[in-house]
Amino acid sequence: MRPCAPEGEDRLTADTTAATEAGAPSRTTRVVVATSVMLSFISFWRAAAIVLADLGSSAFYVGGIAEQAVGRAAPWFILGVMLFSYAVRAVYIESCAMFTRGGVYRVVKEAMGGTLAKLSVSALMFDYILTGPISSVSAGQYIVGLVAQTVTYFGHPWSPSKESVNHVAAAIAVAITLYFWRRNIQGIHESSDDALRIMWVATPMVVLMILWGGATILSHPENQRLPPAPNGQNLSFNDDAVGWMPKLLPRSFVPQESDVPAPAGEPAGRTGQTHWGLAPGAGRLLGLIGILIAFGHSILAMSGEETLAQVNRELEYPKHRNLMRAGAVIFVYSLTFTSFVSFLAYALIPDSSRPRFFDNLISGIAMNLAGPVALRLAFQAYVVLVGFLLLAGAVNTAIIGSNAVLNRVSEDGVLTDWFRAPHRRYGTTYRIIDLIVLLQVATIVGSRGEVYVLGEAYAFGVVWSFAFKALAVLVLRFKDRSHREWKVPFNLSLRGNEIPIGLGAIAALLFSIAGINLITKQVATVSGVAFTLVFFVIFLLSERATHRRLGAAAHLEVDQFRLQPQEVISADTVQVRPGGTLVPVRDYNSLEHVRRALELTHTGKQNLVVMTVHLLRGPDTGYRDLSEAKLFTDYEQLLFSRVVALAEKEGKHVDLMVVPSSDPTQAIVQTAAQLYASEIIVGPSATVSPREQALRFGEAWESLRQKPAHQVRLRIAEPGGRVREFLLGAHPPKLTDADVQLIHELWLDFKQGLPGETVRHRDIVSVAIHRFARELETRPRAEILAEIAALKQERRGAKGGTSTSPRPAAPDGATGGRT
Repeated sequence: MRPCAPEGEDRLTADTTAATEAGAPSRTTRVVVATSVMLSFISFWRAAAIVLADLGSSAFYVGGIAEQAVGRAAPWFILGVMLFSYAVRAVYIESCAMFTRGGVYRVVKEAMGGTLAKLSVSALMFDYILTGPISSVSAGQYIVGLVAQTVTYFGHPWSPSKESVNHVAAAIAVAITLYFWRRNIQGIHESSDDALRIMWVATPMVVLMILWGGATILSHPENQRLPPAPNGQNLSFNDDAVGWMPKLLPRSFVPQESDVPAPAGEPAGRTGQTHWGLAPGAGRLLGLIGILIAFGHSILAMSGEETLAQVNRELEYPKHRNLMRAGAVIFVYSLTFTSFVSFLAYALIPDSSRPRFFDNLISGIAMNLAGPVALRLAFQAYVVLVGFLLLAGAVNTAIIGSNAVLNRVSEDGVLTDWFRAPHRRYGTTYRIIDLIVLLQVATIVGSRGEVYVLGEAYAFGVVWSFAFKALAVLVLRFKDRSHREWKVPFNLSLRGNEIPIGLGAIAALLFSIAGINLITKQVATVSGVAFTLVFFVIFLLSERATHRRLGAAAHLEVDQFRLQPQEVISADTVQVRPGGTLVPVRDYNSLEHVRRALELTHTGKQNLVVMTVHLLRGPDTGYRDLSEAKLFTDYEQLLFSRVVALAEKEGKHVDLMVVPSSDPTQAIVQTAAQLYASEIIVGPSATVSPREQALRFGEAWESLRQKPAHQVRLRIAEPGGRVREFLLGAHPPKLTDADVQLIHELWLDFKQGLPGETVRHRDIVSVAIHRFARELETRPRAEILAEIAALKQERRGAKGGTSTSPRPAAPDGATGGRT
């Protein structure tokens, strides 16, 4: 059947010549199904779990590292960092509102050019490469500490040396890294499963620790204490914290005794005796510098923010709302957990014994809670289990984040497409993942399991990437004044110009912290600058090699796809559910109907299949064994990359396929029939009217030998948002008011005609069309066509104002009308 024209037009029917193809022998149509890891979407809970695996894991080591660096006032600065993380997260949310793939590289490049973008990503990669090792080594430290205390409790004292603990922790860290290497090779959904399970296990521990720790403080007055106030007089920096400052400002910093005693077996310069304080009578400026130093050494508590921008692409529909939800969950969880741990450790663990737990601070909290030793040891085992899982999850986050960052860089032509070659089975960018894991394992081996060394080197890249990101978003406020779905608050409007006060303050503070860290964190500065320069040079050389290979051709950002050739098109081979939506595409500059289809389709209930017809001409026509390279050319890759970008923006999954054919319309309707699609959404034709376009689809539909029994709707999405609908196949006609009135009057005449039987409106219509079918056998066809023409003319006259009867007389006394 033909599609039915809207607005009361007659149902379109195919003429008899169009059906001649029905008897033609059909050939097997080969289809190439294209899949991409870019089309895997996750819930906001999974996204929050991935980021929290990094942010939450810092609670297990940041308190000890910060107190060693700046003294007992460290918990206040950790609290300040966690509050400030909300502001930094607001910058990332605004960038994600502008760009679906809104990581540091894309935003900095749009605002300040490719050179600064590559420099920012190089610094960020240093942070990602260190995130995995510091988390996995810390997990190993917790395991070794639990084993030592457990065997000691059962009468077998064991006090391994610091070197032995570090080596065992390093071995555990390598095993954790290799496990998540495998999970990330399998894909984002699998790795997000792990992150979500870890958070389900961790959350009861956090709640129990807060309640038990609070009860202990309330029941023991000696534990009811707060850390010293976060002012210049209460800061006590170790050598690693002040860096080059005593040489740059020799009269501003003076040696002093540490307020943190050194643990047994620890070098004096590491935690205890050689510390620095601000000189007596130091002015407000030096006091502010001291506070920024302390703040900078606590900044590693909010690592993982960049990962939120990277997983934004994977967030499902509605994307922006889910991004806001994920951000809220991350903020509340990390603020409560990380901040409370630092204050709880100061309140519960005696000052003399706290340094022994700097590498596993929460274990120290567990062993200083009120209650029997056996119960505390059991809780410590639970803490270590959670810590191991959460810290291991941070390795997963680091791999996910760095993989996403390098994918963005590769898409832009900075890294060659070789790195993004999809895995043959899973479709993931396994070569980038291999590179990341190799660098992380090398870092673990090189550090020999020393958490403090990793912690000191850590956070160089994260603070500089934060600073460049905030500056880039600030620049884009003035460079790109287009509408944003969300903005960082506190914007002042002055004479039609917007002054982003909040965003400017965030950028200024981040650059202040980054500058202070550059001077004070010697290990981080030396190692971070060296790593950043090496990566920057690699990016630069790789980009130039890519440009030389392309020559004068412009680089186009395209995704990589895993191709699965199939001999037949069916719901099973393409792996879609019946009743889906089919969207044909051809011109990558004309995809408005795809955007409209994404808006109209609930992809959780029905599949959205985007297909393109690879047109066969000349010697290729009818060729059976077409290679993948012939069917999926650079054009199809670019076309589907644009489709993926639209799908990412909406957060909805689409299935992609290439069908070879010499007749695009025929291929589209045949694919719809074979996939049992319920509707086809196309864009308007550039050469014919929507009605003529629908007519051609109707002819192609009628030529099919096997049609699905269900109704198929054809939608033509026109510019401006209007969608015209037609129906393919057998379907109820759209009757005029006069037709409905006529049927009703006939029913009134006959409703009492059969005693004991109920006559319905459909009975009247059924008898009428069957009588009409019988008349076709006896009456001349031309006579009936003349009657139809007269009826149409009469209706046109009725629209012009001429009065017509609702019951026109028919020949031979028959009652007629449109059906």
